[in-house]
Amino acid sequence: MLVVPNFWGDAPLLPGSAYATKLRRWADQGVEMFLHGAYHRADRSPPSGIGKFKAKHMTAGEGEFLALPRAEAAGRIATGRALVEDIIGRPVTGFIAPAWLYGDGARAAMADQGVAMAEDHWRVWAPVSGATLCRGPVITWASRTPARLASSLAFARIARASPMPRVVRIGVHPGDCTSPRLLASIDKTLARFTRTHGVGRYADLVGPAG
Repeated sequence: MLVVPNFWGDAPLLPGSAYATKLRRWADQGVEMFLHGAYHRADRSPPSGIGKFKAKHMTAGEGEFLALPRAEAAGRIATGRALVEDIIGRPVTGFIAPAWLYGDGARAAMADQGVAMAEDHWRVWAPVSGATLCRGPVITWASRTPARLASSLAFARIARASPMPRVVRIGVHPGDCTSPRLLASIDKTLARFTRTHGVGRYADLVGPAG
């Protein structure tokens, strides 16, 4: 589960709230919790180059960690992690930037903060060592526009019919649950991969502690 401390600055995660209680209960039941940015909204844009292209075409203003300087990214990670860990009563599993978009400052900050695990569209890795834990595309859906919805349905359909690696990641956003077409695709995708893959945890990628 990806937890945003204050979504778009309008929905702060408050200790003692009903949602905080739910997060603690889910964590106690074994749900792995990742810190997912601070606000899930970019407050600055990359000046040029590939970062600017990603900010424009890969997300609707939500690439929060794409252009942050190292110190600011580290501060947001530290503050957000302290809040979430206090609520769930255990360490977060890792950090995932909103829209899976990381700038150089964010990558350095994750190592500075000792983040155990991160992921993007193509891999899961350990930020401190730089070691890749698994490779392969993540299957996910989008419902923001008709074009994004159609393309995500097409990608999921292709993925179900294609050879896939040992580790298959499947990501579902809350908004996906409002679309019957997406829910049907999610069900088909889960059914397809549970026939060939066991259900695992992100922690399994780094092996047992110690």
